[in-house]
This record gives sequence, C-alpha cells and structure tokens, in this order.
Amino acid sequence: MRSGFVVRATAVFSLPLSMLFGGVLVVFAQQRTMTGAKPGGLTVKRIFAEPSLSGRLTRGIAWAPDSKRLSYIETKGRGKVAKTELWAMEVATGERSLLLSAEKLESALPAPPSRQPQATGTGRQAPFEYQWAPGGDALLLEVPHALVWFDLKSQTARVLVNGRENLNDAKISPDGNYVSFVRNHNLWLVSIADGKEHALTTGGSEEVRKGELDWVYPEELGILTGYWWAPDSSAIAYLEMDERMVPQFPLIDFESFTGEAELQRYPVPGGANPVVRVLVAPVAGGEARPMDLGVETDMYIPRVNWLPDSKHLAIQRLNRTQTILDLLLADTTTGKSTTLLSDKDAYWINVSDDLRFLKDGKRFLWSSERSGYRHLYLYDFSVKEPLQLTRGDWEVSHVDAVDEAKGVVYFTAMEKSPLERHLYRVGLDGSSFTRITTEDGTHCVNFAPDRAIYVNTYSNASTPPRQDLYRRDGKKLATLNENKVAELDEYHLSPVEFITIKSHDGMPLNCSVIKPADFDPAKKYPVLVYIYGGPHVQVVVNAWTGSFFLWHQLMAQMGYIIFSLDNRGSAGRGHVFEEPIHYRFGAQELSDQRDGAQWLKGQTYVDAERIGIWGWGYGGHMTLHAMFEAPEIFKVGFAGAPVTDWHFYDAIYTERYIGLLPMHDDSYEESTPTENAGNLKGKLLIAHGTSDENVHYSNTLALINDLIEAGKYAEVMAFPGRGHEVNDPPAQRLLWDRVTKFFLDNL
Repeated sequence: MRSGFVVRATAVFSLPLSMLFGGVLVVFAQQRTMTGAKPGGLTVKRIFAEPSLSGRLTRGIAWAPDSKRLSYIETKGRGKVAKTELWAMEVATGERSLLLSAEKLESALPAPPSRQPQATGTGRQAPFEYQWAPGGDALLLEVPHALVWFDLKSQTARVLVNGRENLNDAKISPDGNYVSFVRNHNLWLVSIADGKEHALTTGGSEEVRKGELDWVYPEELGILTGYWWAPDSSAIAYLEMDERMVPQFPLIDFESFTGEAELQRYPVPGGANPVVRVLVAPVAGGEARPMDLGVETDMYIPRVNWLPDSKHLAIQRLNRTQTILDLLLADTTTGKSTTLLSDKDAYWINVSDDLRFLKDGKRFLWSSERSGYRHLYLYDFSVKEPLQLTRGDWEVSHVDAVDEAKGVVYFTAMEKSPLERHLYRVGLDGSSFTRITTEDGTHCVNFAPDRAIYVNTYSNASTPPRQDLYRRDGKKLATLNENKVAELDEYHLSPVEFITIKSHDGMPLNCSVIKPADFDPAKKYPVLVYIYGGPHVQVVVNAWTGSFFLWHQLMAQMGYIIFSLDNRGSAGRGHVFEEPIHYRFGAQELSDQRDGAQWLKGQTYVDAERIGIWGWGYGGHMTLHAMFEAPEIFKVGFAGAPVTDWHFYDAIYTERYIGLLPMHDDSYEESTPTENAGNLKGKLLIAHGTSDENVHYSNTLALINDLIEAGKYAEVMAFPGRGHEVNDPPAQRLLWDRVTKFFLDNL
C-alpha cells in the first residue's frame, strides 16, 4: 500500500491531493474563511498554491554515458507561457550549457493525436521524458504517443514511432541499434537506423500481457518494468502475465450518463493471482523460449536480472505465502534452471533491488534480512558460505553502486540513525566500512556510470531538498539546485523535536513533536496525532515532507501540538521491528500508539481530553482502530482513503502480513476496525476518492453501512473521479479547508 503522506526509503514526498463530496459543497463554501491561522501565518490556500513552498527540484537528471556531464530538464515560466528546455552541466567545471532549446524541443515532438486526452482538472498529460544513447551522441525523446531520435551533433530530429496508441516503457538496446517499447500489450522493436518496426511478441492482450506489468506487481512488489535487454543486445527476457482468472473491479466514470466504467484487474485475498511466466525472445527472430520456474504456478516473480554473459538469467521466485524466496539461475538456450540460494522467513520476505552480478559472472551481491536486519552478502559460486559485508542492529536501505575496479560497494543505510538516510561504502572483502555523507538528515544519491561522482538530494525536517554534486569521497564539487525558499522565513516555522519514549513493555519508540511557536509550558494544549503505522513506511523522519509538514505547521500556529510515533510494524528499524504485526493488523500498532498517548497525558502542557488523530491509507485504517477501540483517548479523527476490511484489499500485500484464506480468516476479522464501529463516541471525518484504484471506495461504503447499522454517524467527503492520491488543487484546498475547520470545531 502506498500513501503520499509518508516518506519511504530515501525519497522525498509531498502531501498529495484529496477528494470531495457534493452533498457538503454548500457548507464548504461558507467555511473558506477558516483557512488562515494568525495574521501573516500559513493558510491552506497558500500551502496548496504555486509556487510551491517546497521549492522546485531539478527534474529529469540523467548522466551522460561518459560520466563527464549530466543533463536535466528546466522549465521557465508557468502555465501556458511555460517553456521547457534540456540543459547540461560539465562535471569538471560546473559550467552549464543549453542542450536542447524549447523551440527545438517543440518542433521535434509530434503533436498529440486529436483524440488523446488533454490536461483536465484531475490531472495533466505526462511531460516528455528522455534517455541518452549508449554512445552519448544522441537522445531518445519520449511522449505518450511518439518516440523521437535527436542527434546532438547535427541538432536534427527523426521521428521513430508516432501513432494514436500509447507507447510505454521505452528502452534503447545496449548496442544502440534498437528502441524497444510496449504497445497494445506486446513488445515492439524499432530500428534506429531506418525506423522500421516489428513486433517481438504477438498475441498480447489486456488478459495476457507480454512485457507489460499489471497494477498489483508494481504496487506491491516494487517492480518497475516487465522486460530486460541482454547485455549483448541479442535477446530480451520478458514477463508474460496471464490475468484471465483475476477478477475485474469497476471504477465508475461519474461523468458518464450510461454508467461507463474502467475495469481494473485486482486480485483479492484468497482469489486468483496472475499466472506469470518468464520467456526469452531472440532479437534476430524465432520463438520465445520459456524458462523453467518449477511446477507451481501460484507464485510471484518479483525480479529478473541478466548475467554478464548474456546466456543466463537470475530469476527470483517468491511463494504465495511470501516466506520463501528462491534465486534461480536459468540457461536461456535450454530454459533449464537451478536454485542458487533460498531465503526463508517465518514471517514474510521483503524483496529488494540489491542483486548485482560481478563481471566474472561467478560472484554476486545479495541482501537479506536473515539476521533480523537487512545486510549485504557476497556470494561466490565456488564457495559454500557467503561473505557478510555489513552487520549490526541497523538496516541497509539499498545498494547505490558497485565499483569493481576499486573493490567497493556504495549503499544507503540507517546505521547512524533510523530517522536518517546516509551514503556508506564497504569493501567487497568486508573491510573499510565508512559513512560518506555527514549532514544530519536524509540523503538520496544518484551515481555517475563511472561511480566517481554522485548527485546528492538532501533535506532535513525543516529544510526543503537541495541537489548538489559530490565526489565519491564526500567532497562537494558544485551545487546543481540550492532550492532556497525564502518565503518560508516569513512563517517562523516551529522546529521538529525528535524524542524517544518507551512502550509499556520496554521497547524504545521514535516520536516527533511540533509545538506552537509561542509555546507556553504553563498552558494546556490540544494534540493532533499523525499516524501511518503500517509496513515499509516511517512518519518520524529527519526529512522534508512538503505540504504535509506545512499543514502541521499551520495547525501548530492555531494552537495545536503535533505528535507522531512510529509503532512496531513500521519501517527503518529492521525486519525484527516489523514482525509483531504478523497475522494481526491494528493490535500492536494501537498498543504502541496508546503508550504514546499515555506519555502525552503525562506532560503538564497537554490537555488529555483533547487528543485527535488522523492518517491516510493505512493511517486512515489506524485512525479507525483508534476511534473505535480507544475512544477514551482519541476524541476526534480524520481517516483518509481508509482500508476498512482487509478482504477488500489486494492479495499480495494482505496475504503477506495476515496470511492466506480461508485458513487465516480469523486474522482478517480481527484486523478489521469496523467490527467495533458501534464503539464510536467522538467525531469522525472520512474522505475518499470514488476512483481510488488502490483502496477502493467500497471500503468507505462498507464502513458507512456498518455505522448505519450501529446507529452511528460520520461525516463523509467523497471526491468524484479522484484516485488514491489526487493532485488537483481545487480538491486539495477544499479538503484541507474542511479538515482544518473539523479539528477547530471539535478539538
């Protein structure tokens, strides 16, 4: 499950946008004046207006193949007068030059077909993307319907593909001769030399996708593509996803007079999952060969990697209970496979992107949580036991780069603090463990191909992210984007305090506190608890969290203390910290949140009778647990897009934590907060998009019915046509106007 209100791994997120219920529109119109705090303070309108108070990060950063320069997209102006250009920075000098002017870019890209959707109130047409050619002499320009080859030396453009159908997941072959892409559920190739197209696969459809992912694999397994080029460009390995048995969920088009709906393949717990195969298709032509994945088809293929020899594939196979992850080595000429290793876990396996084969093809880097914390291991085909490279009661977040020439692995980890993300290095022999980044906060790095330089995107809890260029030893070379937002100084933001409290059973729990700027310890303040609480997410982080942070600052300016606690089950402190939620959502999480509330009640400046809570997605789910199961503590709650019954949610996520049906049906019932809806005593506000593709709107409808049967009332804001994370400013402002006044009126 994802939620835009949280920080995952090293990424920087902003508060997403949310949704509306027509029945309360008149009330909202009367409440628009409640968006301000003190005179000169933050307002909802300003938080969700342009220019963003988070600034603007440089987007589209890409390294040239020779590592001597990096390119980036720059947009000047806003709205209809905005002009987008492509620029480059020389690494050695920091000098910047125009790579592709707005005029050339506009003339190079074909106009969209007339039937293609234009910008609307609920989203904008995707901007262009680009890739460097392997030789560094050209760029591939991409828009949804076309692919364009731009020669940098001659400054000329050639349209490779242009049509009415959308093109997805374009890639340049390693030898620079072809561009591959997905169209109409099949894989296609176009020759860069003459622009001739041909289909690499046939028979693809919405039911059987070839080289194309479904909804649930990217969402819950984090896989980003459905096909992979061999290093020598001789073949492409791809996933075939047979979804014929997967149920279709209708997302109703609220603007349709005839009840039209988009049908989404959505596997639910206990139901059918897509049947996935791995095939290898030769580029020169011929039948695609399936790889041997074993006799069981009810399983997952979360990762596929080519070995350097272009003759073997490394395929990760995960069983449906997600307790056994096998790494298979498949011979692409015969399809036969053997098992290189198996990771087993009594709870569940979290997959990663850390597999790296060294050039000799006989050694590979692997990460595992077998110790209770994710660490790095070096495997050798000729040695029985792997060499453990990192160790300790802390997490490796992910591998950033491997420099074989220097025998070094660069990786991001939480060794310094689970609240932060830093860049580290360690030798391939396990020696010379070193932290490279030094500033307290969150660092996200992007290494050049030669691993000598990296772009560091850095932020902390009170400072928007900036982007700088660093040498691999940590020496700063240049600033790419300072992203200084001078306007923030006008609002006199309160600092974020990080503290640790102990649960009733002695577990240290990380918390954050924001107090009003004019805080007086002799006064009593209401408290607003922000919660997520679920797997793979932290809310207590030393990182900029955008509009989410700014809205909390607004509430602090209105006299609220903002409190967050990362309970057991959340990310950043190892698999061992996640495990207590196994087979039961809501129990351990709420127990830890109760302990946080007890700590709050022990503070002389807290009004114990005025504690509210809010969250989105899993945080909305936890808000319901809090309001229904701890009404004596939490008096007011706002639940955004909440899961209300885990039978409604997708199979991969839900079965990973609660187990398979029907054998664990009791766990599903116990994890469902609406079982206790009749206990509601306080005020509850719910917001949900009717086209939420992640947490379906049926969750909220089921909750409304349970409340009706229990004789209870909650205010519901439905937002027509919006998804899980809605990004249209009118809906944002309307929602947060209402949420702000809801807490002011009731807390």
